[in-house]
Amino acid sequence: MMSFQHYFGETHCMIRETAAKFVEKEISPHIDEWEECGEFPHDLYRKAGEIGLLGIGYPEELGGSGGDVFQKLVWTEELMRAGSGGLTAGLGSLDIGLPPLVKFGSEALKQRIVPAVLSGEKIYALAITEASGGSDVAKLRTRAVRETSEDGKEYYRVN
Repeated sequence: MMSFQHYFGETHCMIRETAAKFVEKEISPHIDEWEECGEFPHDLYRKAGEIGLLGIGYPEELGGSGGDVFQKLVWTEELMRAGSGGLTAGLGSLDIGLPPLVKFGSEALKQRIVPAVLSGEKIYALAITEASGGSDVAKLRTRAVRETSEDGKEYYRVN
């Protein structure tokens, strides 16, 4: 019988320690307040990105930190210790939408989007649930409309 120690080496331990410190410093002191509000600050993505946690499992040439599924598991385990499934799902939302882009996207599109997401500068998620249709994507009504702000920056308005 193989023990779990077979899958976890020195790098996994370093990630666990980094993630545990991140949770202790950046999340645990605020989690009750965030749960009460039903949201957490967007800046948390940037903080997780700066120390490489968002990049686990993504190619280094796209700003990721490489790694394997067990490194992602270690990060997620430590994140769950904060006691919020919503926060874990929020910070992990990139892992739903980003893999198809990394695998199938053009090089130009990957270079434009992936590094900004892995650094926490931008948030990448997959929105497939609405009150009118649940998670039936054929019944979604929300649309993202590309617009340009007065200062010339492009953004998407959701309607």
